[in-house]
Amino acid sequence: MEAATELGGHAHYPRLFTPLDLGFTTLKNRSIMGSMHTGLEEMPDGFDRMAAFYAERAAGGIGMIITGGIAPNEEGGIVVKDEQGNPAFSASKLNNDQEAQGHRRVTDAVHKAAPDAKICMQILHMGPLAYNDQLVAPSAVRSRIAAYTPLELDEAGIEKQIADHANCAKLAQRAGYDGVEIIGSAGYLLSTFLVEKTNQRTDQWGGSYTNRMRFPLEVVRRVREAVGDDFIVIFRIAAMDMLQGGMSWDEVAELARELESAGVTMISTHFTWHESQVPTIATMVPRAAFTGVTHRVRNEVSIPVITSNRINTPEVAESVLAQEDADLVSMARPMLADSQFMRKADAGAADEINTCIACNQACLDHTFNFKTTSCLVNPRACHETLLNYNPTDNPKSVAVVGAGPAGLAYATVAAERGHRVTLFDASGEVGGQFNLAKQVPGKEEFHETIRYYKKQLEKLGVDVRLNTRVDVDTIAAGNFDHTMVATGIIPRQPDIPGIDHPMVMGYIDAINGTRPIGKKVAVIGAGGIGFDVTDTITHEGPSAALDIDVFAKEWGVDFENHPRGGVTGVEPVVAKADREVWLMQRKETKVGRGLGKTTGWTHRLTLGRRGVNMLNSVEYVGIDDAGLHLLIGNQPRTLDVDTVIICAGQEPLRALHDELQARDISSELVGGAEEALELDAKEAINQASWRAAMI
Repeated sequence: MEAATELGGHAHYPRLFTPLDLGFTTLKNRSIMGSMHTGLEEMPDGFDRMAAFYAERAAGGIGMIITGGIAPNEEGGIVVKDEQGNPAFSASKLNNDQEAQGHRRVTDAVHKAAPDAKICMQILHMGPLAYNDQLVAPSAVRSRIAAYTPLELDEAGIEKQIADHANCAKLAQRAGYDGVEIIGSAGYLLSTFLVEKTNQRTDQWGGSYTNRMRFPLEVVRRVREAVGDDFIVIFRIAAMDMLQGGMSWDEVAELARELESAGVTMISTHFTWHESQVPTIATMVPRAAFTGVTHRVRNEVSIPVITSNRINTPEVAESVLAQEDADLVSMARPMLADSQFMRKADAGAADEINTCIACNQACLDHTFNFKTTSCLVNPRACHETLLNYNPTDNPKSVAVVGAGPAGLAYATVAAERGHRVTLFDASGEVGGQFNLAKQVPGKEEFHETIRYYKKQLEKLGVDVRLNTRVDVDTIAAGNFDHTMVATGIIPRQPDIPGIDHPMVMGYIDAINGTRPIGKKVAVIGAGGIGFDVTDTITHEGPSAALDIDVFAKEWGVDFENHPRGGVTGVEPVVAKADREVWLMQRKETKVGRGLGKTTGWTHRLTLGRRGVNMLNSVEYVGIDDAGLHLLIGNQPRTLDVDTVIICAGQEPLRALHDELQARDISSELVGGAEEALELDAKEAINQASWRAAMI
């Protein structure tokens, strides 16, 4: 307790709740909600929705918020044109007073909700990653993930970009923001000046590293001049960019020191470019994997340094601060998952936090597909003006049958609103398909979601009846006002001759390990489940998500020596099971194309490195003692396998609902029981939450 008193007096997380004096202002604690573009920025009612979104998190106790990226000009953002060449969609920007007035609604809402909370606006110039026909960069070098080749900036163009950054910062100050964050990482404009392969200039803005630093440093100087001394200026630096031939450690350290001299208030460390082939925020990345890199940056400067990436619990945040890896901890997606994260931590109720599982399915996958950001485990995220769990005026007795994702979401939301809920499940534990997911290497975070729901059921007084098979008579005897049938799915058995052969098993047995799996395996179905099964049966040794040394080896990252980009000259070393596997699908498209946009590539790359054979355009002819008989492009082929695992989709379990309807008992379907195209916890929780909000 003595140490807690010295650090601010907090009994649970003394370092996390210690204020930080910046001289001209004070941050009330060491937590930051990092920048995420939400899609609200471009909506007609976007400022009002952003105001509600950020205000709720400010009220939840966060110390400082950094908004999603706002472009300083048109060429720095996204402009999609229609067939006539007129703008049909434009990403948010801030370069005039009218736009600043809209932002004032956001800052006023945040400061009203929590007068001691700070909010900074991120200035994001996308550079060669912008989506418009006037995009610019230091050199005309097209990124492998970009839509266009950028125009090379001339002297006048460089001056314009610097001036536009300064103008944007000044307008942000006028709009009531407490500061700005300038993003100098990720492959956006400022970072492309720093790296030789994207800056091929020979003038004062290129060539030597001193010259390559000139542009971002001049942006910082001009911004500081525009906003004065009493305004937070953060620079987001690529502390380890995960690029072959990227920035060296000496260059990172020199840039950090020069940024301090140029007038930044603090430095925020980032760890990737978007085109890097190392995952840095997905669920298979260990918690706080990169904070040791931040520690080295912190040793180079005397200003506060922010760390980030896969810090999703207050315990992890406190540990990072205790190790002196950083002065502040950025937790972006965790604030999507639970807007009350810091309030619950403050109360010593960490077990009530709805933990981010780093799935990316409703956040980044939505963002990069131009959809509104949300959260798999919290559908209210970014929908605060639309989805609310208000107390009911008419409490009902509700039966929920099935304790999978849909059933858990419905039961907890309905109970939170004041309904009397009884939750039934035939198994001995809640979680449903989450209990499969948590066993897949790299998906251990699903344990957290099950823990959260268990706590909610207990806190809200839900009557949980496990090991209970429910029929119509059970529901009738309970005299419930309404029944929600969330019985989920059963695996589909494809119509293949020999499907009942002893070598055939389902994906549930494969993941649970309840049946032996041979040395030569065919996996039928290459959707998310097929990839999970293949990952599980080809994996050997500790999970990379739980061991940073394993992660570093599998993805070719050298944290100790920090070569250029952290990866240059480092070959990935993948531990794989002694097993030959074929993963196949009927579709003609590339295997794995239907996986999440921001994580699918990691799964394809991992299985490719393990030697998995991926086959498309497959027709299944039959299964017998000789193996699995196929037609591939009308050419017959037999795979000499000893195990066939079926991952060919699901069928909804609707029998109970149909029987209840036949007896005129009020019931409704939700989740996989209603539609089972693919196991989709995101849609199941979202659908169940909306319906429970309306009952």
